[in-house]
Amino acid sequence: MSSEEIFKYFDATEFRETREDLVFSANMVSEPKVAIDCGCGAGADIDYLAGNRFTVYGFDVEQESISRCQSRFNGIDNVVLSKSSFTAFDYPRASLVLADASLFFCPSSEFKQVWSSIYQCLLPNGVFCGSFLGKEDTMAVPGDNPSVFWPEVTAFDESEVIELFKNFEILRFKTHKSTGKTPQGITHNWHIYQFVAQKPDMSKHAGP
Repeated sequence: MSSEEIFKYFDATEFRETREDLVFSANMVSEPKVAIDCGCGAGADIDYLAGNRFTVYGFDVEQESISRCQSRFNGIDNVVLSKSSFTAFDYPRASLVLADASLFFCPSSEFKQVWSSIYQCLLPNGVFCGSFLGKEDTMAVPGDNPSVFWPEVTAFDESEVIELFKNFEILRFKTHKSTGKTPQGITHNWHIYQFVAQKPDMSKHAGP
């Protein structure tokens, strides 16, 4: 993604309305209220979580993201920011992991490792809230494609993405398909799978 595209995207999403799935997920979490925002962008979700007493670890591979968030959350002690990729990030133990429109850009060769890190970092009863790219999305279509602004994306069909949650309890699952304009003004076909899922507390299922 070019610098101009990054700026336009962050400008368009910096103060977006909080998604209902995130509100639902945050309300599912009891103490400790620790969240990870994977691919935190301009910080819209960090703002919501920090304002609801979460300690938030936000990371993004784009320096523009981290610079904007550092300015936005300057002096706020419960926000910790890192410039990092999915694979390099050191995932702390957390009760909520958020990955909205970010795991799309995790390379396929690294996805299994990253998904394992996300699962392992979640505390018992911890919640995952995020989205995955469907194979009918414009970004997933090979060829000369103006929507492909990243070297590699990872896309799934429905059975594959549901299989990711075999060790979770799925609380919400929705498939989103629509056509419209991106913040950059490009016509786009969206195919997104949205999930809220909870990691079971296995100690409650253990025998005597």
